[in-house]
Formats: sequence, structure tokens, C-alpha cells
Amino acid sequence: MTKSDETAVKDLLVQLVAAWDANDADAFADLHTDDATVVTAGSFAEGKETLRQYMKFGFAGPLQGTTSSEEPQHIRFVGKDVAIVNSLGGFIPAGETVIPESFQRRATWVFSRADGKWLVESYHNCTV
Repeated sequence: MTKSDETAVKDLLVQLVAAWDANDADAFADLHTDDATVVTAGSFAEGKETLRQYMKFGFAGPLQGTTSSEEPQHIRFVGKDVAIVNSLGGFIPAGETVIPESFQRRATWVFSRADGKWLVESYHNCTV
């Protein structure tokens, strides 16, 4: 893959973090495919609209005011339009500046490109 492909994939992570930091469930969900899956400890969401509602609930409640960090550790292209990204990150509680150890996570993302735009197909994380 080209350097511009890698840059575009990294940019999707930047967009996801920006949407989270704005606590914008619509912008966050819109960076996922219609049938995206999200697996986290104790939860599973299937589909962009389910994720949108899940994030609206989170940003209005326990995730209100949180910010996020995602640092890509490894990017692997498994086709011209599919990338697997491993990242290290987590979320930062409102009013704090660093990720508490208990909120740190390793994540695996599957991104796909359609019509020139990269979106999240699948996401899974676990604690560090």
C-alpha cells in the first residue's frame, strides 16, 4: 500500500478521537459502516444505528466529558481496501489529563474503504 493509504487510515483514527472528544455520538457512529460490530468488555453493538444510540447514552451519562486517545501500533493492509490496525489507547475521565491505568486498552480495528472513504467495519478491545 502507499504512504497515502497509511495516512488515510491514521486519519480515520484522528477523526474517531475528535468525535469522541466532542462527545458527538452522530459523528462517531458515522465513521462506521452500516453493519459495523463493536465488542468491548461486557458489551456488543451491531450496526451503526445501534452504536449511535449506545454512544448517545454513554456521552449523556457515564462517558460525559471524557476524551480519548488512540495511538496506532501496527497497520497491516490485507487488500487494497482493507486494513487491520492495532492501537494502544483508552479514555480520559472528565477533568483529568491522562488515561488511568484501569482505562488503558489495546484495540483491533478493521477498516474498509468504499468510494474512497475509510470506515470502521469492526472494533474489539481488551484491557492492557
